[in-house]
Amino acid sequence: MNPTLLQTLLRNLVRRRSNHGFLSLLIQPHFNSSSFNHTHFFISTNSIGLKPFVTNQFSSSFSSKTIRGNNSDDFDKDEFDQTISDDDNYNGEEVGVKDEFFIRDVEIVMRILLDFRSNCKEARDKLEQCGVVVVTSNLVGEVLSRVRNDWEAAFTFFVWAGKQTGYSHSLRAYHSMIAILGKMRKFDTAWSLIREMKSLVTPQTLVIMMRKYCAVHDVGKAMSTFYALKRFKFEIGIEEFHGLLSALCRYKNVENAEQLLICNENTFPLDTKSFNIVLNGWCNVLANLRESNRFWRDMARRGIKRDVISYSSIISCYSKARRINDVLKLFSEMKESGITPDRKVYNAVIYALAKGMLFKEAINLMKNMEENSVVPNAVTYNSLIKGLCRNRRTNEARIHFDAMLQRGLYPSIHTCHILFGCLSSGEHVFELLESMKKNACCHPTNDTYVLLIKKFCEWRQHENVFKLWSKIVEDGLSPDRSSYTAMAHGLFWNGKVEEGFKYYKEMKEKGFLPERKTDEIFQAWLSGRKTEELCTLEQKNDKLDSGLSRKKKTNRFGRDLSQ
Repeated sequence: MNPTLLQTLLRNLVRRRSNHGFLSLLIQPHFNSSSFNHTHFFISTNSIGLKPFVTNQFSSSFSSKTIRGNNSDDFDKDEFDQTISDDDNYNGEEVGVKDEFFIRDVEIVMRILLDFRSNCKEARDKLEQCGVVVVTSNLVGEVLSRVRNDWEAAFTFFVWAGKQTGYSHSLRAYHSMIAILGKMRKFDTAWSLIREMKSLVTPQTLVIMMRKYCAVHDVGKAMSTFYALKRFKFEIGIEEFHGLLSALCRYKNVENAEQLLICNENTFPLDTKSFNIVLNGWCNVLANLRESNRFWRDMARRGIKRDVISYSSIISCYSKARRINDVLKLFSEMKESGITPDRKVYNAVIYALAKGMLFKEAINLMKNMEENSVVPNAVTYNSLIKGLCRNRRTNEARIHFDAMLQRGLYPSIHTCHILFGCLSSGEHVFELLESMKKNACCHPTNDTYVLLIKKFCEWRQHENVFKLWSKIVEDGLSPDRSSYTAMAHGLFWNGKVEEGFKYYKEMKEKGFLPERKTDEIFQAWLSGRKTEELCTLEQKNDKLDSGLSRKKKTNRFGRDLSQ
């Protein structure tokens, strides 16, 4: 059989099985699974009126709040991140003025957690002995933010802090810890915290769990958590349903979200906002032009009114596909329909023009944008700067960057990442990195360091790679999976295999699951090294045996008697 045909058949088979599993979850009114036992919160679909699917052959549509785009070429991460924070920083206290005592306490705790991160018991004992630390909500929030990629250190600190006199965990602290545990798939521990919260539990608490299950594509448990709202005596209305759709779409379970939307229209009537959530999933999370177009047409077929959010999503999808004519056609259609373009729509069109190297047209549209009382933001400039940088028009990119600053617009982290692509020396990279640290709006993130580690590996500047790694902790961050992967891969392909293996090993020790490719290259290297060591040992043994044999055949004067 043709290998390509075989792969296609296998993909289709896996997809059918996946759909069947999701369908069966909704069809069974008393669904039960031993894997759900730890929650004890399952509510059957019938208890809230959710309908089963009768077929997966259908189409559908989309409008209001949007979801994070996961496309690697997303023109507008800032634009599409407004409804859901990646760190799940939910309602709670904001960290206020950081006085010297607060900073001192944070440093003491962080030093203990970093020094004893491989031994939780010893870290806990050291925290008990430190004495001077005053535990407050701000302190807990700051520490959890810094160790969010090390769940054991975070949980050790969280448990210790909760036992300190005069302090009790706030809702924000619980949510932060639950998000950290969910990110590392420690769902049993997260549920134990939820049970501990008792009256503090809010619908948002369960939304965090839904998102984390969706992040690992466990749609069944995400839905079980959705039904658990009833168990906690919360109303299950359209807003909660939108939360489930958003969580599914945000982590690329868009097909499941669409099925859920269409098959439950009697319980949750189809509206523009519901369709917008799923449309944005197809357009900006998966960037699937074919499915986006199908869903867009189905929206019209079902009589769902399109709004400015609907148009911004579909236009952004065509923009990423470099379909400039279609972008301009949709832009005109929207205005003819009486819908006034907002900044997101203008940004999507400007992005398409800049990507198509139509910089003059993009700048003219920016002027038109201002004439219509729509003020450009950092995202608008990002599109121009990125396009100019890609076309090696660095001077023009800097002019627009300066113009952005003159407008009082602080560069976003995305803008700085684009500018890093224009730089050609390590000196300039570190200059921009230091200036980012002085700007509260674009302080370096793990993504910044991953980008720069890859850049320096490409330049084969190994000293700068290690220098960057040390700065991650200095900046109050903790290396995540992507950071370790970038170090391991970059060093490996630069011939620094032993150093790369050290980061690969440390990544696994910290509980991060390596990518399949990472596992393959280092397991192959280990296998080769063992084979090489075995061959070397055999050669040494052969030489030793040969020497002993030769010694036996010589007289006391060293003459070979075998001759």
